[in-house]
Amino acid sequence: MNPTFSLSGGCGLLANAQWLSNRTYILLAVILTALGIATIVGEVLSRREPMGIESALIARFNHKVRVWWMMLAIFVFGFVLHRVGVVVLFGFVSFWALREFITMTPTRRGDHRTLFWVFFVFTPLQYILIGLGSSAPSWITSDPNRDFYDFYSIMIPVYASLFIPARAAIAGDYKRFLERSAKIQSGLLICVYSLSYAPALLDLDLVQTGNIPWDGSNVSLLVFFVLIAQLASVFERTWGKLAGRKVIAEKINASRTWEGFLGSMVTTGLVAAALSWATPFHPWEAWVLGAIVTVMACAGTMTISAIKRDRGVTDTGTLVQGHAGLLDQIDSMCFAAPVFYHLTRFFWSA
Repeated sequence: MNPTFSLSGGCGLLANAQWLSNRTYILLAVILTALGIATIVGEVLSRREPMGIESALIARFNHKVRVWWMMLAIFVFGFVLHRVGVVVLFGFVSFWALREFITMTPTRRGDHRTLFWVFFVFTPLQYILIGLGSSAPSWITSDPNRDFYDFYSIMIPVYASLFIPARAAIAGDYKRFLERSAKIQSGLLICVYSLSYAPALLDLDLVQTGNIPWDGSNVSLLVFFVLIAQLASVFERTWGKLAGRKVIAEKINASRTWEGFLGSMVTTGLVAAALSWATPFHPWEAWVLGAIVTVMACAGTMTISAIKRDRGVTDTGTLVQGHAGLLDQIDSMCFAAPVFYHLTRFFWSA
């Protein structure tokens, strides 16, 4: 009998599935092994520069691997704290990413009180609603099956989006009013609302095609999503280096090509199909979802690149010395999370 999660009772496990199934452990072991191999390869290549491989490319690869190690360690720490730990983890990630976004796009003094509401009211409230999910404590509702999707799916795009311009107007600063309001709304939608759909995957009552009950852990699905979202960007850059000819938008991001994009769709889809055993998807279904995640990952990367070009910055922050900021690491996840969640909810949820 698995203990359940409640905000009043502290940390616990999901009521409808094991917290970490054998599939989850195997998937984490696969990721750990792949990272270990990547680390060894990176170290070997960094000591054999005469091979003709660009040292800058090797350095970037090693930096990326270090970021992945850090991300894995943080995820494992969140998993140890169970469901509430994962939700809090994503909440902190959203908070930091939003901080980078706002820092990258400076605001006026009249926006400070609006930003207070954005950072300290709407951001935590979104994740509190995600945390409540379908396991709300009795002091909120007497219905044990109460689904808070109706609340967290509209709170930011409706209520926060109406509140932000109204609060900015009360401040009395009309200069670049529309631009400032849209900037804050965009940051909240991208960094908080969209990303919050990743931990929301933990609440889905998953089934396989044909309404066949699935006996796996939702954690496996979350790990699967994060993995393919990250790999989509890596494969796109790799294919772009190997076969890239036609740049998608040179003034936005000169390293993103149509060949890299198409190659990433195929490769990410194949990896997703190979890992379908960790999900409720059949291999061909996982391939389709992998391709869709690639499309959204590319959209996220291009969007953040356009914002950086507009603001005249190279990176959104300094998460790791010599590498980009946190928002640069998760832009693919921000755009892919709501699409992946809603497709899964519609086709593979009871």
